[in-house]
Amino acid sequence: MDGMSEALEPDRDAVERFRTVMLPHLDAAYGFARWLTRDPVQAQDVAQEAMLRALRYFHAFRGGEARPWLLRIVRNTWHDARLRRGADQPLEAADEKAADGPDPEQSAMAGDRRRHLAAVLAALPAESREILVLREVEDLTYKEIAAVLDLPIGTVMSRLARARERLACDLKRRLGRRDHGLRDL
Repeated sequence: MDGMSEALEPDRDAVERFRTVMLPHLDAAYGFARWLTRDPVQAQDVAQEAMLRALRYFHAFRGGEARPWLLRIVRNTWHDARLRRGADQPLEAADEKAADGPDPEQSAMAGDRRRHLAAVLAALPAESREILVLREVEDLTYKEIAAVLDLPIGTVMSRLARARERLACDLKRRLGRRDHGLRDL
C-alpha cells in the first residue's frame, strides 16, 4: 500500500476506541440524517457514509465531545450527497407513533400534535430544520451547534430564534389557531 492509504486505515486500537467513543452516537447520527434528508433510506446511506468517514478520519478527533464532531460529519456528508443528487427530496412520511398513555383520547391527540409538528418541521428550509433538530431533538448546546455548523454562537442564536418563529408561525397556520403555542406540543 502507498503511504496515503496506510494513513487513512485505522489500527486495531483506533477501531476499538472508535467503537467506544462514536458508536454510542449512531442513533443520533441516523436521527439527524433522517431530519436532514427527509427520507429514511437516504438517511441510512448518509449515516453509514458519515460513520465510515468518521472512522477513516478518527485520528483527527482530538477528544472532547464526540456527538457534535460526528454530527458535523453527518451534515457534511449530507451536503455532499445533496450536491450529487440535487435539491431536497420530499418527506415520505413522518413518524406516526401514538403516545403511550392510559387515556386513548389524550394519546391520539398527542400523536396528532407530533405528526403536525413533524410535517411542519420537515417542510422548513434545510437551514432552519437542521438548527432546530440539533437544538430541540439532539439537545445540543449553542456551543456544540456552533461547532457542528461552523458558525459563531451569536449566529446560531439568531438563526435558532428565526427558525423557532417560523416553525411556530407555520404550525399555527397549519392548525388554524392563533393561540396555539409550541409548549402545548
